[in-house]
Amino acid sequence: MTEVSGLPRPGSLLEQHQAAVAAIQRAYVAIPAGSAVRLAKSTSNLFRFRPGAPGYQLDVSQFGHVISVDPAARTALAGGMTTYEDLTAATLRHGLMPLVVPQLKTITLGGAVSGLGIESTSLRNGMPHESVLAMEILTGDGRVVTATPSGEHAALYRGFPNSYGTLGYTLALTIELEPVKPYVHLRHFRFTDPAECFAAVAHAAAHGSYEGHRADFIDGVAFSLDEMYLTIGAFSDVAPWRSDYTRSRIYYQSLRGPKEDFLTISDYLWRWDTDWFWCSRPFGVQRPLVRALWPRRYRRSDVYRKLVALDRKHGFTRKLDARLGKPQTEMVIQDVEIPVGQSAAFATYFLTEVGMNPVWLCPLRLRGETTWPLYPMRPDEVYVNFGFWGTVPLPPGATDGHFNRRIEDKVTELGGHKGLYSTSFYSRDEFWNRYNGPEYAGLKRAYDPQGRLADLYDKCVRGV
Repeated sequence: MTEVSGLPRPGSLLEQHQAAVAAIQRAYVAIPAGSAVRLAKSTSNLFRFRPGAPGYQLDVSQFGHVISVDPAARTALAGGMTTYEDLTAATLRHGLMPLVVPQLKTITLGGAVSGLGIESTSLRNGMPHESVLAMEILTGDGRVVTATPSGEHAALYRGFPNSYGTLGYTLALTIELEPVKPYVHLRHFRFTDPAECFAAVAHAAAHGSYEGHRADFIDGVAFSLDEMYLTIGAFSDVAPWRSDYTRSRIYYQSLRGPKEDFLTISDYLWRWDTDWFWCSRPFGVQRPLVRALWPRRYRRSDVYRKLVALDRKHGFTRKLDARLGKPQTEMVIQDVEIPVGQSAAFATYFLTEVGMNPVWLCPLRLRGETTWPLYPMRPDEVYVNFGFWGTVPLPPGATDGHFNRRIEDKVTELGGHKGLYSTSFYSRDEFWNRYNGPEYAGLKRAYDPQGRLADLYDKCVRGV
């Protein structure tokens, strides 16, 4: 890869940002036509592993900073490569947080907008892109434009979510913030019937609470069809005790008891990151001895993800399994949104037919009436996100894609949607039918007419 970059500039953070914008625009325009363009990033939360390809890497390190926080207006201006770890550290100092903070520390603000994001405030606040007031975007044709809900680039503003960097790259975003309290009071509710679990989700969506507990936050975990938990969180000024899941205790296991808990707001936001939900298990980090020896600073999602990438590159697990005579496995890593009325059917299908557990459950709905063309969801619909990440043994004679293709078909059958951060197997026609091909084609013509950036189907399905 050839790396292109701009040098840091003196002056205020805003002046440095403006200089970096000018530098990256010059660097992008100078890249020869027909060359592949990618971002030079130290971390990734995508699960589309691909070998390095020749081309140019744009150095975007100058866009990984919080530029300003306005406590009075409850807004923040930050570079597109700013991680939520850094963003929340800056906003919490003012008693504020982004309206939606995705679960993993190194997810970037621009990534959560162009690739979608979700968390336990999503039933109240929708997805990260819905609280964006303005986006400064380096478009595929080399312009730097500011996209807002109205004005010249309103179509790009609405079409940017779920575009995955195929229309352009966010250089800065202005986002809304909301006030927080020091603690989150959690209550864990167990359900032994999927229908009852998702009826509780619908109740919380309608009333903003469940069994008298305010639903500022809501997510859950399905361990099996007869062991499902919803965790309802409410902001709190006080905490009779505070739990810490960065040491020997593991958050997802705590859902099984006791039924009540308290966390600081910061610890709550990153409760899933320490063990990458439950995906630290294959590395042995949940075993007491290994956990005691594994430094806390390395109990992070980005560390585990790098280990997975290393394994995928060199095939250590695949070779060991073959030597031990174990069956071939398929990586099943997906997040899908299912209408709440069909969620019991999907849970039953997935836990019975695929058999992977635990499964993350996260209710959501659009924040307002605005719709987002490349990820069409109905404004009046409550959905449940199902997140599942792991490997499943393939049946005899089956090949890679066996389970993923069936999951895609079931999601379509139940009127749901599938995120594109991992592997996809759609045909080109089906993909564009699901993700609004005509709207995307119009945006591509307007903002990347020469096709300098990858096409969304090629990037997300073909892995180009």
